[in-house]
Amino acid sequence: MAQQGMTRPDADGGRRKSAGPATGAQGAGNGRSGEDEVRTLARLLPGRGALALLFFAAVLTAWSALFAMQAFPPDGAFANRSGLGALLWLCSNTVAATGYGTSVLMWVLMSLAMMAPTAFPAFRTYADLTHTAAASGFSLAVLVAGYLTVWLGFSVAAALLQVRLASLGLIDPLGRSTSHLFSGALLAAAGLYQFSALKAACLKACQSPMAFFLTHWQPGSPGAYRLGLRLGSVCLGCCWALMLLAFVAGTMNLAIMAFAMVLMTLEKLPEIGAKINAPLGVFLILAGTTVIVLPFLPN
Repeated sequence: MAQQGMTRPDADGGRRKSAGPATGAQGAGNGRSGEDEVRTLARLLPGRGALALLFFAAVLTAWSALFAMQAFPPDGAFANRSGLGALLWLCSNTVAATGYGTSVLMWVLMSLAMMAPTAFPAFRTYADLTHTAAASGFSLAVLVAGYLTVWLGFSVAAALLQVRLASLGLIDPLGRSTSHLFSGALLAAAGLYQFSALKAACLKACQSPMAFFLTHWQPGSPGAYRLGLRLGSVCLGCCWALMLLAFVAGTMNLAIMAFAMVLMTLEKLPEIGAKINAPLGVFLILAGTTVIVLPFLPN
C-alpha cells in the first residue's frame, strides 16, 4: 500500500494503473498517443503548471537582478530613489558602501539563480512520486521551500565571509580576490574536495534523486519540508566549494556564474558527472598550484 502523498513505482519503474474496460484495439490505439502526451506533460509539469512557471520566473528574476547589479555603476545615482531605484542602488554598490545586508541579498540571488536549476531534476522526480496533483502541488512547493532554506543559510554565512574578507583586504569591492595565495588556495581546496568521501556521497545522492526520495521518504507537508532540507544539505555538500570559487573570479562575474551553474548541473547527471568529476578536480588542483607558484618564478 502506498504511503500518503506518494505512488510507489512498479518493478518496471512505471506507476500502478487501474485496469479500464476494453474498448477495442482501434480505440485504444487512437487514444494512446494523446494519453501518452498528457502523461508526459504531467510528468514534466505534473498538474502544477503555475508552480513550475513561478519557479522559472523566480530563477529568471534572480538572473535579471544580478545583471542589474553588474550593469549599473556604483555611483550612488539611485541613492535618493525609492522602489526599484533604491534596490538598484543597493545592488550596484559595494559591500563597504551598503553593508552586510546587500551582501546577503547578492548571495541569496546567486544561490537561487545558480542552484535552483541544478535541482530541477530532483524536484521533477519528487512530483512524479506524489499521489495526486492537489497533494503534490502543495508538497512540492514545501519541498522547494525546504531546499531553499538551506541555501538561504549558506547565503548568510557566505555574506558574512565576504564582509570579513573585504575587511582583511583579501577581496576587492567587486568580491574578487586580491591575493594570488588566497586564489590558489581556493582553487586547490575545491579540487581536493572533488576527491573527498563527502563529495562522493553527496554527488551520488544528487545523481539518483529517485533512490534518494525512496530511501528518505516522509509523508505530509512536514515530511516534504524535511526532505527539502535534506536535499538542500546534500546539494550544499556537493557544491559549496565550487560556489566559493566566486571569490576567485569575482562575485559579480556573470559569465563565470553561468559557467559554474552549467558545470554543477552537468555534474549531477549520472553519465556526464562520472566523466567530469575527477578531471575537474585535477584541473582545479593544477590551476591552484599554478596561481600560487607562478608569481615566485623568475621572469
